[in-house]
Amino acid sequence: MDRLQSLEVFIAVAEAESFAGGARAMGLSAPSATRGVNALEDRLGARLFTRTTRRVRLTDVGRTYLEDARHILAQLRAADETAVGAAVNPVGQLRLTCSTEFGRIYVTPIITEFLDTHPEMTAEVLMVDRIVDMVEEGFDVAVRIGPLPSSGLSAVRVGQVRRMVCGAPEYFEKHGVPRTPTDLKRHQVILNTPSGLATEWRFGHDLDQIVRFKPRLTLSSVAASIAVAQRGWGLVRVLSYQVGPDLVEGRLQSVLDTYEPEPLPIHLVHVEGRRAPAKIRSFVDFAKTRLKEVSVLR
Repeated sequence: MDRLQSLEVFIAVAEAESFAGGARAMGLSAPSATRGVNALEDRLGARLFTRTTRRVRLTDVGRTYLEDARHILAQLRAADETAVGAAVNPVGQLRLTCSTEFGRIYVTPIITEFLDTHPEMTAEVLMVDRIVDMVEEGFDVAVRIGPLPSSGLSAVRVGQVRRMVCGAPEYFEKHGVPRTPTDLKRHQVILNTPSGLATEWRFGHDLDQIVRFKPRLTLSSVAASIAVAQRGWGLVRVLSYQVGPDLVEGRLQSVLDTYEPEPLPIHLVHVEGRRAPAKIRSFVDFAKTRLKEVSVLR
């Protein structure tokens, strides 16, 4: 008999004031209940009951131990119920990571709607333009744009994005429209990269057409580079989701579409696979449905 069962037997015997009664309550034989209590007393080095031919009574030590034992089992049952609830219902904190602009445009509306739907949930979202080690840094879900390396994580594809070159109509009226990637060398280019180190753009399905620049302006902010392009200062390369409304409303126009690389896939990456807690499964299903409805991500 393990220690937990010994505690349960001890409580049952104390409440029945009888080994036979306690054994019946536990579905055990009287000798099994007696052995369980004896083993518990031996482990503690203290008598929990005084025994007579008619009944058993708790000792002073036994009364104190009974209160503690009930408290321990109540906490254990509460922990079990919480774990079962977390496995079935979305509860607790969800930690998610994504790139800055994708998070600003798409993730924040989804996460707030999810929290409104599940009031027992909280969320922490890290928006950063680097690949976060989900296991090492303790994240539940990540939005990844681009090919995925091999890993033990699960992934659900939710869309794709294009890599496109854009400029304002006023810019093209003044400087003309580039017809091939090499034409870009004669144009004013805005580079956007967090590191500020990339000085080339690659084109073609195999990324085998390379154009290198000596840019006059390099920005670490995608949003800032798009704003500069909107004012007609130069050409910028962005992901299609970052400029969807600008293209629809005519603030920007895309060029060199036939030279674009293959679209980049978007995945929801999460830990633990099919055994993931309900909070992860629920959010992935929730976000997957909404992201797949976004036309610019198809």
